[in-house]
Amino acid sequence: MSPPGGCSINVDSSDESEDTKSLIQNDPAPPQCCSARLNLSVLMFLGFSVVYGLRVNLSVAMVAMVNATNPSVDRNTSVAPACPLPPGTENTSDTLQQPDGTPQYTWNPETQGWLLGAFFFGEAGYSTDSELCTCGSRTGVTFPAMMAMWARWAPPLERSRLMTLSGSGGAFGAFVALSISGFICEKLGWPAVFYLCGGAGCFWALFWFFLVADDPRTHPRISEEEREYIINSVGAQGTGHGWSVPLLSMVLSVPLWAIIITQMCFNWTFYTLLTSLPTYMNSILHFDLQSNGFLSALPYLGNLLVSLLSGVAADALIERKVFSITIVRKIFTFIGLLLPAVFLVPVGYVGCSHILTVTFLTLSTSLGGTSSPGVFINQIDIAPRYAGFLLGITNTCGTIPGVMAPIVTGYFTKDHSMDGWRKVFWVAAGINVGGAIFFTIFGSGKIQKWAETEEERAEPERTRNGSAGQ
Repeated sequence: MSPPGGCSINVDSSDESEDTKSLIQNDPAPPQCCSARLNLSVLMFLGFSVVYGLRVNLSVAMVAMVNATNPSVDRNTSVAPACPLPPGTENTSDTLQQPDGTPQYTWNPETQGWLLGAFFFGEAGYSTDSELCTCGSRTGVTFPAMMAMWARWAPPLERSRLMTLSGSGGAFGAFVALSISGFICEKLGWPAVFYLCGGAGCFWALFWFFLVADDPRTHPRISEEEREYIINSVGAQGTGHGWSVPLLSMVLSVPLWAIIITQMCFNWTFYTLLTSLPTYMNSILHFDLQSNGFLSALPYLGNLLVSLLSGVAADALIERKVFSITIVRKIFTFIGLLLPAVFLVPVGYVGCSHILTVTFLTLSTSLGGTSSPGVFINQIDIAPRYAGFLLGITNTCGTIPGVMAPIVTGYFTKDHSMDGWRKVFWVAAGINVGGAIFFTIFGSGKIQKWAETEEERAEPERTRNGSAGQ
């Protein structure tokens, strides 16, 4: 079986068919509507909305924080504006007024890149405890905590839907934060953006602490039917691993490295646009701050919708045994990295057409949501009981592009030219394509030998002994 583009996928069909069969439940699943597992997914969705709001508000606020009229701001005056200013108007970044007493700074593009990347210095994190998910000073623990909880809560046939729903809160948070941050900056001043996002996080934490339990076994309001369904479907992989972690086996695991490398490739493009798109809209296309925020947000609304639809489609393909887990993860990852690259490159060549620029950016970011039920939930496929630990590793590595991409963008665009932004888009697209190919070759959806429990290791032995005695 080959994914789009003709790249071959190496799988052991016999092993995969057995692996897929083991996921099929004979007993009907309790309905998801109003269930504890769906409530958990919705609360995670809202939590990630806050997390990504905190990530992206600086991107819009940066336009208001920088005093571009100050002569000390590093601008290459020999380079003409990339696009002509709208007739009868001035560049809004030069005239943006803030309430009295609001500070503004004389940061050049390279300094802005370092500041946008600085957020990700604290992103590395590992957690197996849901209580840590509300840590305000280091949002890096949120994703490992999510993965550790889904290892106990997500029935295998519902993983794509539940985990994609919860993770797509990031796209929703980016959409909301980018949409309203410009308005808040203009009316209340840029500091208000950070106060409001921080307050939203505190408000969400109240619901999280009172409504969520680490394990379905300890949830006080879950139905007995749903509790038994989750425990039986997750099986021994839903138990904790304690302090015993097969580090050497992890280091030597090719499927784990496929996740790490591919997520780093995807994150380069994602964080490039997440942190720098408002700057592009302002310095190249000369949108006013409110229009800038909304148009920068529009691609993330598309990403949210595509992510949710992809999660449903992935589960349907697995449940109906159309494809194995490995094939499904590879197809969605390949599409979710290749197509965004295809639509990102033209952005640098459509000139000053606002409509075409927004269209290509929206298509690129929206189609990136296809990878949500692919590589981004693959840790729970290859090692469910170590999923939180593995996501801590992959999330730590995945923040490297978050640090580097804004810095590289600032370096390429220091002369405020369209040529500089073309380099930004080409580099991001090339890295994306590399990630798509790498995962297609080396990715897997099978539980790795080093991740099996003692009970699972003993099962084949019991089967062999039973066959020999017949």
